[in-house]
Amino acid sequence: MAHTVLITGAAGYVGGMLVRAIAKRDDVERIIGLDKEPLPDFIKDVPNLTYLHINTADEWEEEVRKYSPDIVIHTAWQIREIYGNRPLSWKWNIDGSEKVFNFALNERQVKRLIHYSTVASYGAFPENTTEHRYVESEPFRVTDYLYAEEKRVAEERLEAAYKKRTNAATVAIIRPAAITGPRGRFMRIRFGLQAALSGTLKSEKSFFYNLVSLLVSWVPVTPKWLRQFVHEDDIVAVTLRLAFDEVPVKYEAFNIAPPGKAVYGEDMAKAVGKRLWHVSPQFLRVGFYFAWHLSRGKIPTAQGSWKGYSYPINVDGSKATRLLGFNYSASSFDAFYYTNGLYESEVPEKFRRHKD
Repeated sequence: MAHTVLITGAAGYVGGMLVRAIAKRDDVERIIGLDKEPLPDFIKDVPNLTYLHINTADEWEEEVRKYSPDIVIHTAWQIREIYGNRPLSWKWNIDGSEKVFNFALNERQVKRLIHYSTVASYGAFPENTTEHRYVESEPFRVTDYLYAEEKRVAEERLEAAYKKRTNAATVAIIRPAAITGPRGRFMRIRFGLQAALSGTLKSEKSFFYNLVSLLVSWVPVTPKWLRQFVHEDDIVAVTLRLAFDEVPVKYEAFNIAPPGKAVYGEDMAKAVGKRLWHVSPQFLRVGFYFAWHLSRGKIPTAQGSWKGYSYPINVDGSKATRLLGFNYSASSFDAFYYTNGLYESEVPEKFRRHKD
């Protein structure tokens, strides 16, 4: 069967990698890329890509319907909160997602829907421990962090749409830990934790970028700080497994995080070659507040985001291995520290750390 695949968020970090990976498959006839951003250089040379420069919250269904996609992969998301305009973020993310869900679950030819969620929606709270690993059966919790809250609501809307579906489409929900790899760290300069700590923000000519780089000359960590990282190649691989392979999935959620130890403060300091700076959660809360408002959102420290840097969310990602037979290629630390991967050749030689 020659598949036609709809990928929302095709101009994004994960969406772009999926476009390139899926385009190489012999069983894929066409990819429809949908994104509110213009066609990026990264996927301009993909021959079987039909690109639609449209927001998922706008009218796109009739145009996509012409191509009869049988697989839908929903990665589109406005991750960074829009300063002073939460309703617009909600419209793009929640209303846009509902349109994708309703399309995928009511078009006769669609067989599979894959939705990208997040582990952040388990909720970062003071009572969380570093030992407990959240599993997929544990509920998401209401938080004041807009990204996590929107993802929580999106999953609720997806479940409701699935119960009312008129086709036989299956649903797989991917809840990834922090995605990283050579492309994420070096080909896409993102204003986030990894870029700030590793120093890659310094190449950007921005007062706020330079200020953040100065502030993280040391690695600030709270007593319960930890991170789980998943390699970008693993994210692509597990998505392809869910999209194309015969898997025992009707409606399933999957935490995607490698087994073994998470990355703790001392590990992060070692990885970026800096000293630890022990701080309290309340110190971060105040710092995040002023950084957000003084920069008018240019520094992405929106309401509630400080909790994710203060209280741990440690997840169990073994369900993908048990149910799908999927094996992770890199541990959390290796995914962050080394430059192994499909896009390693794009990393400047002086930054490469290849693990043999």
